[in-house]
Amino acid sequence: MTTYGYLRVSTIDQNTEKNKFDVLKFANEKKLGNVEFVEEQISGKSNFKNRQLGILLEKMEQGDILIVPELSRIARSITQIFEVIDITKQKEITLYSIKENFSSNDKSITSTVTTTIFALVAQIERDLISLRTKEALQVKKASGIKLGRPKGKGKSKLDQYKDEIMQLVELHVPKTIIAKKYGTSVINLYKFLKYYNSQEKIRIA
Repeated sequence: MTTYGYLRVSTIDQNTEKNKFDVLKFANEKKLGNVEFVEEQISGKSNFKNRQLGILLEKMEQGDILIVPELSRIARSITQIFEVIDITKQKEITLYSIKENFSSNDKSITSTVTTTIFALVAQIERDLISLRTKEALQVKKASGIKLGRPKGKGKSKLDQYKDEIMQLVELHVPKTIIAKKYGTSVINLYKFLKYYNSQEKIRIA
């Protein structure tokens, strides 16, 4: 069993010393042993999979412990926070968040309610994103902008949903959720995004 402390700050004038002290104090009170810290300075808007947190979750094993000062250090998106909680449960990792007094393997009513609320809010967040993008597409259609799949070589069945997909990506919705929503594979989705990113670079140049 290994205990890890994850510390993230987003600006140069922030430091992790206080949070590190809080994590060490918590680990000592819970008798969780020595703490290995993973620290990074990066915006919470970045998907956790592309940060040190993603690398850490990949290498952690059953029985390991992850301590964070507060859940907002994981990500700014409720969807991503819940995804991390779900990963820790699947891998049988214990996630502790000090500020919220949360534990992913706690069977108490408080912890169960907290997890349920996170799942509900994450679903609402996804629904609101979908609603906003649909409304935006309806406005474009009413304005006479032609929607639908462009014809020609190199076109994808996802082209007709380009604006909606790009907004979901910008809001850091997990690629697995986006791919499932549009009936495609994650690999095809990445190819689609790579193609359009390359086109944007050409236009800018």
